[in-house]
Amino acid sequence: MNVVLIGYRGSGKTSIGRRLADRLWQKFYDVDDLIVQKAGKTIREIFEQDGENHFRNLETLALRELLAIPQQVLGLGGGTLGREENRKMLRESGDKIFFLRCEPEVLLARVQADPRSSQTRPNLTSLGGGIDEIRLKLAEREPLYRQVKHAEIDVSTLTVDEAVAHIARLL
Repeated sequence: MNVVLIGYRGSGKTSIGRRLADRLWQKFYDVDDLIVQKAGKTIREIFEQDGENHFRNLETLALRELLAIPQQVLGLGGGTLGREENRKMLRESGDKIFFLRCEPEVLLARVQADPRSSQTRPNLTSLGGGIDEIRLKLAEREPLYRQVKHAEIDVSTLTVDEAVAHIARLL
């Protein structure tokens, strides 16, 4: 069984995932990192040069590949669950799926604090990546996250270690 972390950009999927994987003596894989490695360019470059649909196709292939490897911790991209095919794969996987929920203002602060984010991640709407974009995308995505999650954890005020401990207790 894998542990899969889902949630919006900045919710801590990578930080929490890496620490959780260490605790469980497993490997951590990030879907976005796999896509970047295979494509040889950033997600922003994929969006700009090839379009979002191409990126989403790569994302589905990466998810399929990673779900086939047992006993690992996976961090999914914030938009991975936008495709029904991906949600179906997750529901049928038998893996434990944790939705890392976070308040929009906290997400914005975390994204703005990451200097790599603006260089490697595209804005998702014409709203430019700010609080209005985050609220809009959360309204679209949170119902999708809830369709596949086994547990929902509010990470707005948790440290990475607190989130890891919480998930570990639920396994």
